[in-house]
Amino acid sequence: MSKEANIVECDAVDARGRVAIWSIGMYTGESPLDLKPVPGLTNPVLCAEDCSDIDADFVADPFMIRAGDTWHMFFEVMNAQSGKGEIGLASSADGMRWSYQQVVLKEPFHLSYPDVFCVDREYYMIPESYEAKSIRLYRGDEFPHRWSPVTTMLEGAWVDPSIFCFEGRWWMFASPYSEDNDALHLFYADSVRGPWRSHPMNPIVENNGAIARPAGRVVVLGDRIIRFTQDCYDYYGKLVRAFEVSELTTSSYCERESDRSPVLSGGDQLWRRSGMHHVDPHFVDGRWLACVDGWWHESRPGDDSE
Repeated sequence: MSKEANIVECDAVDARGRVAIWSIGMYTGESPLDLKPVPGLTNPVLCAEDCSDIDADFVADPFMIRAGDTWHMFFEVMNAQSGKGEIGLASSADGMRWSYQQVVLKEPFHLSYPDVFCVDREYYMIPESYEAKSIRLYRGDEFPHRWSPVTTMLEGAWVDPSIFCFEGRWWMFASPYSEDNDALHLFYADSVRGPWRSHPMNPIVENNGAIARPAGRVVVLGDRIIRFTQDCYDYYGKLVRAFEVSELTTSSYCERESDRSPVLSGGDQLWRRSGMHHVDPHFVDGRWLACVDGWWHESRPGDDSE
């Protein structure tokens, strides 16, 4: 979640005197397109109050990865003092009950959306760093606690870069920073480190804030590719849609919205009552387990609205 979006939707008090509070929950299901809260688990599993080493306004944009017997979750922690996002870490033995650890990456510029993955036994992270006007690749030198920059993948103010590997080639979705959140671009490379090339059909989404901006990890199931997207048409953080990519080459691209879309939205639980905008699904022991985020409006003192 970019800083400007946070300013507009989270930090700023709306006309009714409310501020948005983001937190993280766990969902499960038989498909990445059919996820529900984990039965018997109380959501959210992580919130700002869990951050013991920083005064945090909220936590959001979770990505997780399993190393050995331990799950590691990385997420945006909004620093209440600086107004900039930093990358936090939590750990879990079962992928459902989480213990906050610490902030593991911060820069002079805003960081969020820490897309984490493993290649050839090395751990990498691509956080959103649009304030630095670049997409940067970080390596876990002492995984999961210490990260260092490896290379600049792309120049420019891009938000929510989402990487995946398909048929021996690396691909990445990213949206140019815009208050409308209405465009999506695609890039490809033979190596994670690049060089990265712009797809000739860019922008693959244009002038459509309901289906453009990435909303979490891209899922590859054999020859199926599922990309999740934020619906920002009415307001930021409304819900998550899913698209299935039917054709992907260096010269062509085609997708269609899933029949099961939208896959995440607001609900009757307070922590996600106002909306959801991120999902990271993993196939574990015959089922899908996903970290998600959601938000709700908190009324400030003196406000009588719901």
